[in-house]
Amino acid sequence: MRVLVTGATGFLGQHLVPLLNASGHETAILVREAYGMGMPLPPRLADIRNDLLVVYADLRNYRLTSRALQEAQPAVVFHLAAAGVTDPFLAADTALRHNVNGAINILRATFKQSSARRVIVARTPGESAPANAYQASKAAAWSFCQMYARQMNWPIYGATIFQAYGPGQPPKTLIPASFAAALDGADFPMTSGSQERDWIYIEDLVGGLTAIAQADLEPALSLDLGTGKGTTLLEVVKEVYALVGRGGHPLPGVLSDRPGEHERQVADSQMTTALLGWQASTSLSEGLRKILGAL
Repeated sequence: MRVLVTGATGFLGQHLVPLLNASGHETAILVREAYGMGMPLPPRLADIRNDLLVVYADLRNYRLTSRALQEAQPAVVFHLAAAGVTDPFLAADTALRHNVNGAINILRATFKQSSARRVIVARTPGESAPANAYQASKAAAWSFCQMYARQMNWPIYGATIFQAYGPGQPPKTLIPASFAAALDGADFPMTSGSQERDWIYIEDLVGGLTAIAQADLEPALSLDLGTGKGTTLLEVVKEVYALVGRGGHPLPGVLSDRPGEHERQVADSQMTTALLGWQASTSLSEGLRKILGAL
C-alpha cells in the first residue's frame, strides 16, 4: 500500500521509512521545501531516494499540505513531524504553529482525499501532565485528533513513544552524549539522574508503529510503545561507561533537573501487547551494545 511519513528526516523517521520500503510498501515522505532546493536528505534516506516518492510542504500551510497529500495519495499516514522533541522549552507560539496547526492541517488534508484509511499520530508521555510548551502542544494536538475521530469518524490512532534510542540519535541526547564522553575517557556532567524512563530500542519501536498501522482498532485509541520497564538516567549512563571501559565517570547533580520534569514515565506494555500482539524484545543492555558496535 502507499504509506506517507511526515517527520521522515528525524531520528524515528529515518528508521521507519527504510523498514516500510523494505517491506514492499510504496513509501512517500513529506519534507520541507528546502529539501527540494538542494538540501541533502539524511544518509539513511538518501540511500533509498530512488525508491521513495518525495513531496514537499510546510505543515503550517494548509494549501501546501493539501497539495502534497493529493500528490502522494496515501492509504496510511504516519505523522511523526513535531517541533521541540529535543528542545521542549521552545516558544509557545512556535509549538502551537508546528504541533497543533501542523497536526490539524495533515488530518484535514489526508481525509480530503478518498484513498486515506488511517493516520497514526506520534505522541509523547509528557502529555498526561504537560511541563513545557512541547508537551502542552502535543496534548492539544491529540485532543483535536480525538475530536475529529469522534465527530467525523476519521480513523486516527495515537502511538505514545517512550524513551527511544539507537544508532543515529541526535548527538546531544543522553545516550549519544554519554557514549561520546565515555569513549574519550572523560567525566560526564549530568542532572540528578533519578528520573526513571522506559527505554525502547529504535528497531522495536518502528515495529510497534507498523503493528498499529495493521491492527483492527477503534478510532481515537492511543497505545503505548515501550518495554514496560523503567531504568533511571543514572543507571543508563553507568552502564554506558561500564561497556566502554576507558575511564571517566558520570557526575550526577552537576546540572539542574528540568523544571516540572516527570520523575517516572513507563509504558503500559500489557495493554499494547493484548491489542496488537506486539512487544519490544531488545533489552537495554543489548541495545547499548548495538550502539557501541555501530560507533
